[in-house]
Formats: sequence, structure tokens, C-alpha cells
Amino acid sequence: MKRIIGLLVFFYCQLPTANCQPSSYWQQQVNYKIDVTLNEADNTLDGYVKMDYFNNSPDTLSFIWIHLWANAYKNDKTAFTDQVLENGSTKFYFSNSEDRGYINRLDFRVNGSTAKTEDDPHHQDIIKLILPEPLAPNSSLKIETPFHVKLPYVFSRSGHVDKTYQVTQWFPKPAVYDRKGWHPMPYLDQGEFYSDFGNYEVQITLPEDYVVAATGELQTEKEKQWLKNKRPADAKPGKRKSTVKKKTAAGIAKTNSAKNKTIQFKQNNVHDFAWFADLYFLIKSDTLKLPSGRVINVSAYYYANNEDAWSNSIAMIKRAILTKSKWLGEYPFNVVSVVDGGNGGGMEYPTITVLESGGSEKMLDFVINHEVGHNWFQGILATNERTHPWMDEGMNTYYDNRYSLQQYGNTNLDIIPTRLKFINNRMPDDIQQTILQTIIGIKKDQPIETSSEKFNILNYNMIAYTKTGQWMKVLENELGKPLFDSCMHEYYRRWQFKHPYPEDFKKVVEEVSGRNMDATFSLLGKKGELEKTKTKKDIRFSLLFSMKQTDKHNYIFASPAIGYNFYDKIMLGLLFHNYTLPLSKFHFVVAPMYATHSKQFNGLARFSYNWYPGSNGQKFELALAGSTFSGDNFIDSANVFHYQRFTKIVPSLKYVFPNKDPRSTLTKFIQWKTFFIKEQGLLFTRDTVNQIDIITFPTIDRYVNQLKFVLENNRVLYPYRGELQVDQGEGFVRAGFTGNYYFNYPKGGGLDVRVFAGKFFYIGEKTFLKQFKTDPYQLNMTGPKGYEDYTYSNYFVGRSEFDKFSSQQIMIRDGGFKVRTDLLSNKIGKTDNWLIAANFTSPIPRAINPLSVLPFKLPIKMFLDIGTYAEAWKKNAPTGRFVYDAGLQLSLFRNVVNIYVPILYSKVYKDYVNSTIVEKKFWKNISFSIDLQNINLKRLVPQIPF
Repeated sequence: MKRIIGLLVFFYCQLPTANCQPSSYWQQQVNYKIDVTLNEADNTLDGYVKMDYFNNSPDTLSFIWIHLWANAYKNDKTAFTDQVLENGSTKFYFSNSEDRGYINRLDFRVNGSTAKTEDDPHHQDIIKLILPEPLAPNSSLKIETPFHVKLPYVFSRSGHVDKTYQVTQWFPKPAVYDRKGWHPMPYLDQGEFYSDFGNYEVQITLPEDYVVAATGELQTEKEKQWLKNKRPADAKPGKRKSTVKKKTAAGIAKTNSAKNKTIQFKQNNVHDFAWFADLYFLIKSDTLKLPSGRVINVSAYYYANNEDAWSNSIAMIKRAILTKSKWLGEYPFNVVSVVDGGNGGGMEYPTITVLESGGSEKMLDFVINHEVGHNWFQGILATNERTHPWMDEGMNTYYDNRYSLQQYGNTNLDIIPTRLKFINNRMPDDIQQTILQTIIGIKKDQPIETSSEKFNILNYNMIAYTKTGQWMKVLENELGKPLFDSCMHEYYRRWQFKHPYPEDFKKVVEEVSGRNMDATFSLLGKKGELEKTKTKKDIRFSLLFSMKQTDKHNYIFASPAIGYNFYDKIMLGLLFHNYTLPLSKFHFVVAPMYATHSKQFNGLARFSYNWYPGSNGQKFELALAGSTFSGDNFIDSANVFHYQRFTKIVPSLKYVFPNKDPRSTLTKFIQWKTFFIKEQGLLFTRDTVNQIDIITFPTIDRYVNQLKFVLENNRVLYPYRGELQVDQGEGFVRAGFTGNYYFNYPKGGGLDVRVFAGKFFYIGEKTFLKQFKTDPYQLNMTGPKGYEDYTYSNYFVGRSEFDKFSSQQIMIRDGGFKVRTDLLSNKIGKTDNWLIAANFTSPIPRAINPLSVLPFKLPIKMFLDIGTYAEAWKKNAPTGRFVYDAGLQLSLFRNVVNIYVPILYSKVYKDYVNSTIVEKKFWKNISFSIDLQNINLKRLVPQIPF
């Protein structure tokens, strides 16, 4: 008999099924019965949950970690809040209390006895349930509690937008306890889930006019009949809003009925339950016969305004089910649903997925295929998505690519509309691959085997999704497609409805293939390219830009160039460059131009070489730049124009420090520049013999050495920048610190604070000649004029003008005051000693802004400048110790052009205006700046890696 039993066990374990799991494998199970009522008036849920918790582990448990993820939206002190801020969004941080959410009114009972809870010391959405009695191995207990949830506006996955409800992560739920221990984790927007399997019975009570899409099978026959008879005319016309907005009485949809209904859903062997409710869902339904002969129900819930886009949605869902069933294993559930829900983006749950519709039909097909595919990766193969996101997102991406190749012959997502042919022809065939290569090239990538919360937002998409999909392709190529498919079939058979880890997947591949896969799987923990490929590139010329086949071509791009200044007037030319993605190590831009007025050739150029000796973004840049333009002109007595040119050549070396935290937006660099400048002066001499004036243009050569250290954080909340700059030239050293800090306002905009402290030193003894020669380099309380831009680093319309509007241009440097005293031989606040100033800029509150009545928004701000300088502290000083000015500022083109209107200022400035400016005092007092340095992609999108 023992021999017979032994043979039976032997043959049983040869079956290629999940029964072959090692005897040590175990997993917990949690069954749920939930009753919940939606309170439409205040967007809340009242529920009661009963759980049967089965301890299948070999350990005795004295507590159970419980997730209360609705508390992620409770306040701005949660892990969710911190992460979305790091990812560049302040919507939740500055949201009103009525738009936030929480879970409360909990009263846990275990086997009928009251149970205590302890708060997690770090996270408000995790608690520890203390068991009244220890839970022994191979035993179970009952947990029950009432709960009340206030649904937030949809900032992430769960909540409502007016009366559209996405109810996810909504009930108390035990964390997973597996062979590696407990896995309590806070809710995150970037980073998904890990939950135990169980059986769900959920009863939902809500107003009877709502259509509900949910996990599992609908049990209520009356509801089935109502849905079958629901008419398209019931659908809400027009376009739905998908952004968080303020609630107004007129803007909230109301149900047409005061009656409630109760409907029930059931689903076994799943690890979550989500439901979606809307008054205006339309439904498409059909059946699908699987290869085994089993028939399942397929449904799509969508809106009338998206009906055209969703016309083929059922066919798309069917293709997703059939291809994954063929390539992995048959879909095990009886229903599959897809919901049109643009709020919060796409997200998968067992048997149901919500996604954002939009774009082309191909894009919708791709998204449906991806989200439905998650029923396998992580719905059935329930990996720990938070710790190993590649095991669901990356594997799923591989099958996305495989599906796209089969269905469309390529993996292009058609992101750019086909009508934009010029742009489409210049976009790469695989834009994700192009971005990935860019990140790898500048050494800001991360290993595939990185947990979700440690990825920066770009790498989460490019590494966990795109690169892992490529790694799976490497695995397929190594094994061959038939053997690869056999491995994936076996992986599915062994681990369906279980919790596999990376080592489990590797073991399956090695056992099925009979190969040692250490080398291939070691790539998961490495940065850089998966496969080294080097191809010879040719030179190709193109108009404007192109990212097409950059692996085959080194591009040189050409485009028209236009420039203007007061002396050269309009300049026309060409701009040549080689900037594209992926970034090359060598960059250049050359822009020769012909000036229509001065009849001279002008232009600018820059050449740079970048190399990355370490990791984490460490970079050296060696560069050479130059430019030549007219900086002034002169008309002689014969009415002939003479032009005074400047030419500069600037070699530089820049070192960007590595950043060990890939999620950080902090940048630190040190830079050395030497400016070699050649200027044409103007000299008048008198020929006493011939009694004529002789005009010559002597050449003046000078240099400036500049050392700069910059620390900058372009985070979305309270960004800041600090810059220490030391300039040295003939006879002087000038040091200055400039700090910028931005205080965000809850309703948009913010207070921009700038501080400056500078010190001017003479090299050797101070003399009158030296003081005169160094005048352009000295510290200014008012923003410097063109002649004080001693490195020619800012753009000036009329660099040397002293009248007309072009003379009113300043640059925001030093004290940064906006009121000018140009007509004084010694400008107010100019010093060759020390200077300190602070500048404040803020939008005008709408309540006191008289221009808020206009039908369009004018970007008008208030400014205030306060400063002091060395001469103000001397006896008989010409000014008070502190000076100030204040007024209005019009900021255009994202603060690139700023117009300043001083209104209030210190007495010394008022005296100047009254005594010196004779006419048109208001217009003459206006100043403006053109701040091209504010064109900074990193400030607009802090998450970009370059």
C-alpha cells in the first residue's frame, strides 16, 4: 500500500500544474463579505466588512497589518502627498478639505471580541490590528468592522468627479504576509499593489439611476434586465470634464430618482474589488468563446461623446483576451469589463479595468490591450507590484509590443496626429526607445530591478515598462520563440493565483529550457544598454529637426535665422545645429547672419563636448562659444553710419555633480568661463593742418575670468536656486551671491523672492583711473544697462542707447531695482564696495485686481525692491540707509519679457524724477527686461533628465 501511495504522489507531482509547488510554499487567504451604501449627497460610503482570514503560514500571528488606503487623501502629511509633489503635482497639496478623503468609524472585532489597533508610526493609511488571541498555523479567524469613507475628488485612482464615481482602495484590507514576511505599504500614485487572494461577495446600495461596473459577476437579475433595457437616449450629451475642479450647484449632476437599489456582485479567487458608477454609462456587451469552449461575457462601459472612438471596443477586448490566452494561459474568469474613465488615468483590477480614452483608434486598442493584459500580470500572476514592478508592467509591455506587431506590423503608438505629416515624418519609429536611449546615454537610468517608489517618474515608465519589455524580448531571442512560449505557459500554470517572486520566474525558465540563465537575469540589476550595438552612421542634412533613425544618421539641421538690434537692424541668416534625441556627446550650433542695415556679417556659435565619467548624472562639459554683433553706431557729419562691433570668444568647463537620489530634482554644478572680448572704441582727433575731424575706431581687448557655483532645485513646491559667482578682470575682483526662492500660493502663482549680496574689490591700490575703468563692473542697485553687461551675456535691443524706449531696458542683476537713474553721472545705488538687496514679486490677488473683469487674463504682478549699499552708511550720505521701489510688472512669454512700472519709491528717486525727467515722466520711468535665460526646459518640466 505504501508503495502504491508513493507512486501516486510521484505521478501527481509530474503533472505540469500548480500542484508541483514545493511543499514549503504557502499563501494566506482572505474572504470578504461587504455591504456598502453610496451617499450621493455628500459623496461618502457607509459600509460593513466581514473577513475570514486564513493563516496558512507555519507561523503564529499576534497581529495583522491593515491597509486603510482611503486615508492617503486625508491631509498633506501622507506618503501619497509626498510622492505626487516629487512627481510635479500640487493639485492635492493645495486642495480644499472638502475635496479630500478619509476612512473612519472603524470598530474592529475579531471572532466577536473587540480588538485594539495601533497606528503605524510613519503612515496614516496603515494600522496594526492586535489579535485578542494568537492565530495559530492552519487556522482562521473572523474580522469585522463598520467603516465610513469620504470619497475625494479624483486626484489619483479613487474618488469622484462630480457624480462620476471610481471606488477603488476603499475598504479595510489586510496586508500580505508571505514567505518573506509582512508587506505593509502606504498608498502611492506611482507604485501599485500586493494583496491576498480570496472570495468576494459585495452588495452595493445606491440611487437606482446609476449604472455600475464592478469586479466579478452581477447576481441581481432585476439589475441585469434594467441594464439590458437601458436606452442610449438616457446618456448625457456633450463632453465630460476630467480634471479636478471646484464644485458648483449648477455643475453637479443630480440623479433623477430618490429611490435606492441594492445590487450584488460575486467573484472568487481575486485579490481586490473595485466598482465604478455613473448616471450616463452606455454599455456594449457580447460573448466570447475561448479555445477550451468556455464562453465568457465581454462588456464596455463608455460615454455618448466617445461612442465613435469606442465603436470597436468589444473587438479590441476580445483580441486582448484571445492573444493572452494563447501566449500565456486561458483567461479563467467568466466576465471581463473595460470602463471609460478619464479621471485618474488607466488602472487595472480583477476582471475590470478603467482607462482614459482619447487619441487614435490604434491608441485605444493599445491601451485596452495593455489594461486587459493586467488580468494576467498581476491579476492572476499576483506579484508584488510595489517591489518588483517589472514583473507586471514590463512583462505586460512585452506582450503589448508583440500584439502591436501582430495586429499593426509595428509598435508605434501614433501619438502625433497623422494630419501633422511634417512632424510625423521626423518622429522616431519608437519614441519610448529614443527616450530610453537618451536616459541611458546621460547615465540617469536605473536598474530594472528597482522598487516602484525609488524610480523617478520618467524612469518608472521607461525602465519598468519599456526596458523590461525589451529584456523580455532578449529572453525570447535567446531561447527562441517556441521555447520562450513554453516557459511562459509553464510560469502561468505553476503560479496562477499565487505570488511569484523574480527567483521563481527564473527557476521556471531554467527548468523548462534546461539552461543556466544567470547572465540574462543579471541584466535586471544593471544599468545601461541590454545589448551593445554599434553601427556606422552617415551624415544627413535635414530641415529644422528630426529624430528619425538616429541610430543610422548623424544629423545636421538647418533652419532660417532672424535677429534684430538697434544698430544692425534686421539680420537674416541660417541656423545649423545637431541637437536631437538621443543626445550625442558633441553638440554644435552655428548661426551666421547678414545685417540689413550695417551690411555686416554677424552671428553666434557654440561647440561643446560632454562626457559622463561616473553614474547618476555626473557630467563634464567642455565648450567654446563666440559671437559678434554691433554694440553701437555713430553718424558722422557726412551722414555716414559707422558701427562699433564687439566680438567675444568664451571657452568654458562645467562639472555637474552626481545626484545619488534619482528622484531628486536637485542640481549642483561648478563652471569656469573665460571671456576674451574685443571691442571697437570711438576716437575723435583733429587734423589742425587740414582743419578736419578724424574718426578712428581703436580696438580694445579685455578679459573676464568667471567662476560660478550653482545649487538649484526645480521641485514643483517651493523651488529655489543659489548662485555664487566670482568675476575677475584687469584691476578688480567682483563676488556676488544671488538666491531665489518661490513660495507657492494654494490657488496658483506665488511669491518670488530674490536676494543679492555683492562685494567689489580692487586688485592693488584704488586709483581714480582704476575706478573709472572698472565702472561697468561695479555693483548696481538698479538693474544694469547694456554697457554694464560686461560679458555681453544678455540680449539688449539698444545696448548703448541713452534715450528713446530701447534705453529703458535693464537686466535683472545685482540689486534688481526697476527705477532708473540713467541721466546721473553717478547713478543712485552704484558702488565699488558692497551692496545688499531683496526683490519680491507676486501676482495681484483677484479680489483687488481691477483688471480681473476682463474676459482674458493679463499676467500682472506687484513688485517690491529693498536694498542698501556701502555709501548709504557713510556720514552725509546722499540717501537713507535703505532705499526701495515698488510698482506693477507685466510678465509675458513665461517671464521672458517683463515690463516694470515703478509707482512708489524712496525720496531720492522721487527727487531725481522731478528734477531730471522733464516730460512724459510716467512713460520715461517705465523699464523692461528681456530675460532669455528664463527659457529653461528644466524649470518648465523638472522631471526631464537633461
